Amino acid sequence: MNASAVLLLTHDQALWNHWRGLGDHHWLPARGQSLTDLQRWRDQDRSLVLMDAELPGLPDWTDPVWAENFAKLRVVVGTMRPDDTEGKRVLAAGGYGYVHAYSPTSALHTVLQTVSAGSVWMGSTLLARLLRDLDRRLPAKPEDDWALKLTQREKAVAQRAAIGHSNQAIAEALGITERTVRAHLSAAFDKLGVSDRLMLALKVHGIKAATPAQS
Repeated sequence: MNASAVLLLTHDQALWNHWRGLGDHHWLPARGQSLTDLQRWRDQDRSLVLMDAELPGLPDWTDPVWAENFAKLRVVVGTMRPDDTEGKRVLAAGGYGYVHAYSPTSALHTVLQTVSAGSVWMGSTLLARLLRDLDRRLPAKPEDDWALKLTQREKAVAQRAAIGHSNQAIAEALGITERTVRAHLSAAFDKLGVSDRLMLALKVHGIKAATPAQS
């Protein structure tokens, strides 16, 4: 596997020591300590960034300046106090991911792989909250075209997953095992050409997702 460069943006030496363990997972860590390093990273035609939410002097996540800060970058924000409200603001600001800063490097490796491929990463509770919000604002059409490609059971599983239900909750509601739920979800993802629950939810609600920017 070829190593890929990732900018690790933190002023915290302990966090840097933890994050640079990504070098053991085929990443090439580069150190940054302020938002000015984001432009340097862009100038090098790099895009992947893991950023500490505790950097001094960060603008509020609702500040429009983040559109410029995150332009042409795939930024994952790490925090020592994950909060779903903050996570939603990070994603709305243009972030590609939101994680616990001290997640094991093996988990961070998976996050970076996902984001590098152009997908968004978020924790299960944040994802469920976003899907519930989406469902409240944009109810799915009962006879939408997406369902025509699925079996009745796949459709039932997909509808529940798209509004934030966990695999366990879906299994209990439908009287099937979680293993069967995962199998139906996998089949639905494949037939609908989506890679995760967020993309599934957009499909169910008839929203066309934008193509991720190329690095």
